Amino acid sequence: MLELMLCSLFTLVPDYLYRRYAQGKRLGKEITLFSVWFELRWGIIGCLMLTIGLITMIFYFHPSTTSAALFFRTVPIIPETPGRVAEVNVGFSAPVTKGTVLFRLENSKQQAEVETARRRVAEVDAQLVAAKVDVVKAEAQLQQANSDYKQAKDELEVKSELQRRNPGIVPQRDIEKLQVLVDGRQAAIDAATATRQSMETQVSTLLPAAKASAEAVLAQAEVELEKTFVRAGVDGRVEQFFLKPGDFVSQVMRPAGLLIPAGAGQTALQAGFGQIEAQVLKPGMVAEATCVSLPWTIIPMVITSVQDYIAAGQFRGGEQLIDASAAKPGTILTILEPIAKDGLEGVTAGSTCIVNAYTSNHEVISKKDTPAATRMALHAIDTVGLVHAMLLRIQALLLPIKTLVLSGH
Repeated sequence: MLELMLCSLFTLVPDYLYRRYAQGKRLGKEITLFSVWFELRWGIIGCLMLTIGLITMIFYFHPSTTSAALFFRTVPIIPETPGRVAEVNVGFSAPVTKGTVLFRLENSKQQAEVETARRRVAEVDAQLVAAKVDVVKAEAQLQQANSDYKQAKDELEVKSELQRRNPGIVPQRDIEKLQVLVDGRQAAIDAATATRQSMETQVSTLLPAAKASAEAVLAQAEVELEKTFVRAGVDGRVEQFFLKPGDFVSQVMRPAGLLIPAGAGQTALQAGFGQIEAQVLKPGMVAEATCVSLPWTIIPMVITSVQDYIAAGQFRGGEQLIDASAAKPGTILTILEPIAKDGLEGVTAGSTCIVNAYTSNHEVISKKDTPAATRMALHAIDTVGLVHAMLLRIQALLLPIKTLVLSGH
């Protein structure tokens, strides 16, 4: 209607003025309800054609959509291990911070495994202490074996020297017995040395490795125990949290609930524009939005991203062939962010909105090599965006009335 009234000022009104003052035709006389088409046909046809062209230009170069919303992602509350709920620490609706324990699963088995692993670490520590004592004992045994060997060897050398100086003074049988004793004492030294090395290997290698393995088992058991404590991964708020002690939760069968991150739906607005406007929508375009949850308010925004793919065209390989005629038209998804830092403050997350985007040709117009005709056309394109801005403000003004009165609720 606004476009029609505007176009009539340049077509229908001049035609009427010409008929009235140039031809002397008056309303109600020569120009009646039955003759108005014949008398003002040029103005009416021109008005309709100009209106259609103006509307087409406005909606193409300054696209608008009602398919816009502050979408936000929720975080599912899912335990890493299935189990039965033993304790719930938050209510139906409550703010939480990162790391807050939301609920605890039954964990008697995990606690027993942790205690067993701790006892195993303590057992290895005790074995390490005992092994160190055995090392000291082996050192003492080695010193004793060395002393016995030295004593037997000295006695063998003395008697061997006497036998050399005075043959027959020492029985040969005694010398042989001493030689056997010395060999036995040498074997005792070797055995004590091997025992000491074995004890040192246990202290330096075997038992530390066993302790490290026991500590790894303990760490794994503590991790499994920690999995029974389900915590909030981010700051936010739990809503509609109906979990009760005794409920069984798992990753597949039943999640525990949902966590809404702090600031969800307050950073960007997602809008779907028609496919015909794909060549017009560009990152950096200025836009305006009005949302149902914040009536009578125009939010200045800017397009930060335009999705290169239309969601309606995606498919997954399966057992059936795709029929292109069954695909929905789909929209061009754009991401808009408020120009002001707190531009979306007061808008409820998930609220639906009306969005207008405006084409700006200022850079092309300001170039010196741009032809004059092109400049005039681009000026006209930028100027008619004012009409769309007025329409958005009218929509924002009438939105509460349309929602509360005319919707029939």
